[in-house]
Amino acid sequence: MKDESFKPYHFVRYRWWKRVDLAMASKDLGELFNVQAIEMPRNRIEIVKDEKDELRVKADTLWALLSPFRAVLYQREAAPFTRKDMELRKKIMELYPKERSSPLPLFFKKEPKFEVSERVNNGRTG
Repeated sequence: MKDESFKPYHFVRYRWWKRVDLAMASKDLGELFNVQAIEMPRNRIEIVKDEKDELRVKADTLWALLSPFRAVLYQREAAPFTRKDMELRKKIMELYPKERSSPLPLFFKKEPKFEVSERVNNGRTG
């Protein structure tokens, strides 16, 4: 049963220095999740052409939108995380280890609360 006090999950993670290879991430994540490549239009004089590509990854209730330096984890509707959702969250946290967009000590943001399905953790919430 869905707890109406929880909002849909939304959290942004970052990588600072070395970009995520989206082709490799697609291959790795595609073994467990539904992965869709999103290619944005380009013009030939752009300097950061490769920064426009994204991946959309879906577990059960959790989605991730990945770019080379940023990942947005989100739910369309609030729901407890399933085992598959928790696995996607874990993989994204490993790929994008930072909670801030830069090394400067600005823009702190805590991960929002979320529920975990009783089948995953015997009724505890995280």
